[in-house]
Amino acid sequence: MKQRGRHRRRRRGRALRAALTGAALALTGAATLISASQATVADDPGALKPLTAAAETDALRLTEHRVPTAWLDRLSAAMGDPVGVDTVLESADHTLRDAADCTAGEREALPVSPAATRAYCWDEADTDGWRPGAVTTSGDADEDGRWGAHRVILSAWSRDDGTPQGGLARVSFVDADDPGRLGYASALLAVPVDGGHDYRGLASPVTGMVWYQDKLLVTTAAGDRDALYVYDVERVQRATTAADAVGRVPGGWAAGGHRYVLPAIASYRLPDTDGAARPAAISLDRGTSPDSLVATEHVAADGDRPTRLWRYALRTATDPDRTGLPATDPSGRVDAVEAYETGAAEVGGVLSHRPPGATRSDWYLGRAAGGQEGRGTLWRQDTEGARAAECGADRSQQCWSGPAGSMSYWERTGEVWSQSGRMLFALPLTSIEDALD
Repeated sequence: MKQRGRHRRRRRGRALRAALTGAALALTGAATLISASQATVADDPGALKPLTAAAETDALRLTEHRVPTAWLDRLSAAMGDPVGVDTVLESADHTLRDAADCTAGEREALPVSPAATRAYCWDEADTDGWRPGAVTTSGDADEDGRWGAHRVILSAWSRDDGTPQGGLARVSFVDADDPGRLGYASALLAVPVDGGHDYRGLASPVTGMVWYQDKLLVTTAAGDRDALYVYDVERVQRATTAADAVGRVPGGWAAGGHRYVLPAIASYRLPDTDGAARPAAISLDRGTSPDSLVATEHVAADGDRPTRLWRYALRTATDPDRTGLPATDPSGRVDAVEAYETGAAEVGGVLSHRPPGATRSDWYLGRAAGGQEGRGTLWRQDTEGARAAECGADRSQQCWSGPAGSMSYWERTGEVWSQSGRMLFALPLTSIEDALD
């Protein structure tokens, strides 16, 4: 039985590698057809410019607002004891397909250069009418890459209601223990209201997400000053009815048809100024001391100002009430500990990484195609300059996934995870570095 299982996995592995190689070759061929006008969209953003003046860094400040513990306890008393990640994974009711089983149209969302080494496509019926959002993993949550006994990938989605703000948001918990079978279940993101007697759905695209220790930090789109929400992955609540409504309903609690709901435990508010920087894409950087939350804002291609990149320090305290949260001063303010400007616009994903022995960090930016249809661009920047990955006979820079999504670095495996369209994919950070040399 075990021998036959190994043969099946080898055959599937060969089929997957063949599918990814074929997709990369086909996409590389397509990249050579990119017009000269499109190929020049990704203008060199130049070197990063440090921001040090108080007027510049004050615009990056956030202020913490905690949901009272009494509100959360009241919800738990009414809905039942919270459950954790293991319970959600055990109830997985959907499965991702290997790239070999995905359609050619789905695989078009994969990057051309550097190419994905692992790729999967989401259940079409389950994601129909939903927009893909950010990705994070248990590699962010813990240095050993596991949450308890499991390797886990988290993927955010928002309901496509025809507005830029988006509809309800959810997070899919993917059991990644067996690379040949990724099962998942989803939980609706919510915000407690009415003193904890009810909750509302978080109605926003989730373009940035980091799972750090037991907390899940997610970004929100423009609409109010709350720019970042925090969820406790050990406070997942069970919905008691499959109704499409959200919150308290006659006969129980609903989560938009989902079996689980995550109530926010905190939010972080923008300063009340015109120049406030709203974090869009975020990621975790374990190369700093303490660990830090890296952020970028979204500036449109036709914007008249640079894009800001910055980082917040994360807490190192062992106080269970404060684990996994950004570091605050006594007034609850979160200040950026490092900040830059970049000439890159339409940034959809950001990573910061300092190679061993290096004196500075490299910043990796996944950039959409200048607001146009087509492929994105992958840039590496520092304070001395910038370099883009190239592909095709014409050395086009339009080689990254389109649209460019968030990126998450799994330090234990050395892989970068992202998703675009209906594709979830990974590739080694070393292959990104090689493509940019």
